[in-house]
Amino acid sequence: MERRLTSYIWKHTKFQQLWILFIVALSMVPYFMSFDLPKQIVNGPIQGSGFDTPDAVKLFMKLEVSLPLFGKVVLFPGIELGRMPTLFALSMVFLLFVVINGLFKYYINTYKGRLGERLLRRIRFELVDRVLRFPPDVFKRVKGSEIANMVNNEVEPMGGFTGDAFVSPALLGGQALTALVFIFVQSFWLGLITTALVSVQALIIPRMRRRLLVLGRERQLTARELAGRVGEMVEGIDAIHAFDTSNYERADVAARLGRIFKIRYDIYQWKFMVKFINNSLASFTPFLFYIVGGYLALKGKVDIGQLVAVIAAYKDLPGPLKDLIDWDQNRQDVQIKYAQVVGQFSVDGMVDPAIQAVGEGAALKPPLAAVNLTLSDDSGARLLDRINVQVRPGERVALTGDAAGGEALAAAFARLSWPDAGKVVAGGEDIHSLPESITGRAISYASTDVHFFSGSLRDNLFYGLKHRPMGPPSAEDPGMAWRLREAQLSGNPVHDIKADWIDYAAAGATGPEDLIRAVAPVLDAVQLSRDILDLALRATADAARRPGIADSVIAMRRAFRATLEERGQTSLIDHFEPGAYNDQSTVGENLLFGNAIGPALMPGALGRNPYFRQVLERDGLDRALYEMGFEIAENAIELFGDLPADHPFFQQLTFMGAEDLPAYQALVKRLNGKDYAEVPAEDRPTIIRLSFAYAEPRHRFGLLTDEMKERIVRARQQFHAGLPASLQGQIEAYDPARYMPSASLMDNVVFGRVNNRHADGAERVQEIVRGLMDRLGLYDDFLSIGLDFEVGTGGKRLTLAQRQKASLARALLRRTGYQVMNRPLTAVDPRVRAQIVENVLTLLSGQEPAPALIWVMTDSALASRFDRILTFAGPLVASDGRGGGGAAGTGEPAGDGVDASVAQVESRAGTQAGAKTGA
Repeated sequence: MERRLTSYIWKHTKFQQLWILFIVALSMVPYFMSFDLPKQIVNGPIQGSGFDTPDAVKLFMKLEVSLPLFGKVVLFPGIELGRMPTLFALSMVFLLFVVINGLFKYYINTYKGRLGERLLRRIRFELVDRVLRFPPDVFKRVKGSEIANMVNNEVEPMGGFTGDAFVSPALLGGQALTALVFIFVQSFWLGLITTALVSVQALIIPRMRRRLLVLGRERQLTARELAGRVGEMVEGIDAIHAFDTSNYERADVAARLGRIFKIRYDIYQWKFMVKFINNSLASFTPFLFYIVGGYLALKGKVDIGQLVAVIAAYKDLPGPLKDLIDWDQNRQDVQIKYAQVVGQFSVDGMVDPAIQAVGEGAALKPPLAAVNLTLSDDSGARLLDRINVQVRPGERVALTGDAAGGEALAAAFARLSWPDAGKVVAGGEDIHSLPESITGRAISYASTDVHFFSGSLRDNLFYGLKHRPMGPPSAEDPGMAWRLREAQLSGNPVHDIKADWIDYAAAGATGPEDLIRAVAPVLDAVQLSRDILDLALRATADAARRPGIADSVIAMRRAFRATLEERGQTSLIDHFEPGAYNDQSTVGENLLFGNAIGPALMPGALGRNPYFRQVLERDGLDRALYEMGFEIAENAIELFGDLPADHPFFQQLTFMGAEDLPAYQALVKRLNGKDYAEVPAEDRPTIIRLSFAYAEPRHRFGLLTDEMKERIVRARQQFHAGLPASLQGQIEAYDPARYMPSASLMDNVVFGRVNNRHADGAERVQEIVRGLMDRLGLYDDFLSIGLDFEVGTGGKRLTLAQRQKASLARALLRRTGYQVMNRPLTAVDPRVRAQIVENVLTLLSGQEPAPALIWVMTDSALASRFDRILTFAGPLVASDGRGGGGAAGTGEPAGDGVDASVAQVESRAGTQAGAKTGA
């Protein structure tokens, strides 16, 4: 990037700048002509110059030019008009010039804005492009939040300046010069006075504003540092809470804000002092016009029309002049910001753009080898010292011993660290000289440090398959052609982000239809399938986005009920029946008998809903529920009133918390002995609300009789039968024949409540539901729904173990020639880790051709399953020997637990019965 912003702007926008300069020059013609019209109006029709008699006429709009050979050529002879028509005609011409000048300004400003936004887009893209080409060690020193702040905020003023870089001085200078020339034409002395005061402004104000530039640079740096510090706090929030350092962080932020406040306050003081001086000088000129101009008018050296025209012209002079001074300050300000940003993004050793160019990809020539490889950490300590290691195709290599050496070698093989000496070669070629389209598609990598991007689990799992658009731009988007054209004009790539980027062949699939079937064995191998299915069962599925899911879930619901009957386990679930009370649900759930999807029927608002209260009052159910709620309150106060607020018993209460108990104690004391009719209307919902959360099997107060249940069912039926139109879209009623989009898939399938008499009821239900997925051929559908789970920032909505498993799956999903695993499962239970290692070895041995596998081992005991074992002692390879390789089919025993795990890879149902880390 150019060192000066103006050079950068001219390089990329010179043709557009020349065009807009031509338009600016063209706009000066009507702008100048509009200055002379006030004088013509005042001296002509208003004062009567040229209209000596009442019936006198003058030629209006006579146009003639003088040509060297032809003399005067009349273009338009003009129209004879009287005094009053001339006044109106000149006024209309003045109005026409106002409109023309406004249209010129509109076009110029719109064109400038578009030009500025294009260049801003270009700058931002180039900065991000440079970030993608930074050498790896740079990312150990920079803060992501500071980089983001520079790309997003600090370059923002540069876009606004782009359109003004050459146009504004031409436009504003032209306007100011036009007004000044016009004043000189009317009066030399008034022009001289104006020139003198304008020169004073042009000399003093820019010098005074230099201090503002220094303060602005300090403000920019401190704001950037604050953004970096806040970013560190967000990333390290666990440490802040764990060590009780939140007040230290508050003090740090307060000190930084104080420094920013001081700088900004100094800017305000200096800025408005300069503004005061500038306005004073600008206001002094009209004073001289009135004094000197009035004197000249009285002496007859200037007529009144000329004086009025001069004053009118001067009104258009301070604005452009002030804007021109502001432009110069803005120019210096953005130049400083541009230089700082470019300096931050100009680092040594940046990757050549050709290395990251879009390419078709090609096979990586074997073998992959480290030749005299030397690596050091940031302190200068040696991680690898002249290492020579060669990995042949299909070979499985375990790296053990000193973890630092193995990790460094794995990162070097994956092209994630740059050697101090030596090199990593593929087929004799340095991999750092090869395009990433070759190495990035031939080497897969997973490590302890896992980063997931915000988005779905699907997006992150398939992220390693998105190298280039695999299809044409989206034809469904009508604005795509315009966006691609603007991208090209802004120097951005014209790839359509909405196109299909997934390389299905790299995952062993033929297209999106069978991609899930291709990824399923990988998820089974890393024991992530069960977690994803659990995510799916807890998720909702939109039937409009997933055709057929509603019918599949209804069929699964019937099969689930039939399975319970076949096993004699019907007591496991209390199903939702429209004509029966559901004992496992609360009173409120039985009354509502559906999912509230609108605010009017949510639990907090249900008791206050007018229609719902009307239904309860019809059968006197409101009184009965009040009496039930009052008894619940008395029992709760009696049982739990003396317990501390943190007692575990309060966790069993669904109708009130420990913080609600004092309020209910006071309410029960005040309402004790009063009939329902005597209770204030505002207190009734507070008591009735307790009965809504009551479930007999859970709370066991003995308050629900069969007669009470029948009344609740009748009220439920009345509620749904007369539901007003305003509440039709507020609830989804339970219907055994309908799919409920607002309910989770598990709730849709079970369609009832687990009987709490069965301690392991939830686990047994999940086991049956998972079995039905395979039996009904819905496994892939549910797995696809689970992959839509949003993982959150950095994947933090997943556990660390799940993130590491998913990262390993992301690498394995790419059927590359080399799989590099850098201690990828440190957060996983050791036994589960051993099973996953065996699963991966089995999975890869079944691929044709089998890829090479390089694994930095967390457990050295597992190294015997590999063909070759490299043991590190510090930065050196202490031994390089053969392993057992039994797990890959050589016949060597693998142990009972490991054999069982290998069998799980070959049987999906077995895999799903494996260890679960929790979702």
